[in-house]
Amino acid sequence: MQAIAITSHYSEIAMIKTALRAIALLSLAVAPAVASPTTVTAPLDTVVFAGGCFWGVQGVFQHVKGVVSATSGYAGGTVGKPSYELVSTGATGHAESVRVVYDPARVSYQQLLEVFFSVAHDPTQLNRQGPDHGTQYRSAVFYQNEAQRKATQEYIAQLTRSGTVKRPIVTQVAPLATFYTAEAYHQDYATLHPNEPYIAYNDAPKIADLKERYVSLWSDKLAAH
Repeated sequence: MQAIAITSHYSEIAMIKTALRAIALLSLAVAPAVASPTTVTAPLDTVVFAGGCFWGVQGVFQHVKGVVSATSGYAGGTVGKPSYELVSTGATGHAESVRVVYDPARVSYQQLLEVFFSVAHDPTQLNRQGPDHGTQYRSAVFYQNEAQRKATQEYIAQLTRSGTVKRPIVTQVAPLATFYTAEAYHQDYATLHPNEPYIAYNDAPKIADLKERYVSLWSDKLAAH
């Protein structure tokens, strides 16, 4: 009798375990799926600035926090695949330019405009910048969308009304058609040649001005090209 009782006891335990497993499996089957957390990354944006020799403009924007890359190149012309030698003649219609790819979550388009118009170049110089003369050195913003166009024109109007800029602003505001990357030896030029007289006199002061005036935007880490 004792053996029968023990056998019956273990049978009951086995039945209970089986029932519990069935309940657990059923609860898993009907439990609502919980979505795993995902990270939403805002898309990067791009704008092309022209403000004289691209060495200094690139050097400035490479030190702006939130700028992912700043690349020297050519924009606004009519000749395909222009070379530095051709652009330098002024015959291609291109301007020495810098393509700025930035993270809108870290730096706004408005802030980039502020840096461009106050530090990177002088927007009142027509077809020249410092010692460089010609349409290839003109001031220009090549926008990628309607929002950039509107923001740029409104910012120029604001500067004009405020009297901050004492002379007429001559910056061209035009849609970006094609951007051509400049030759490799032009990339990071201001960083690689800090002691060259042209850089020391014309471009190093711009970078120093950025660091002093825009402390919250300054980055010691150089953006890619």
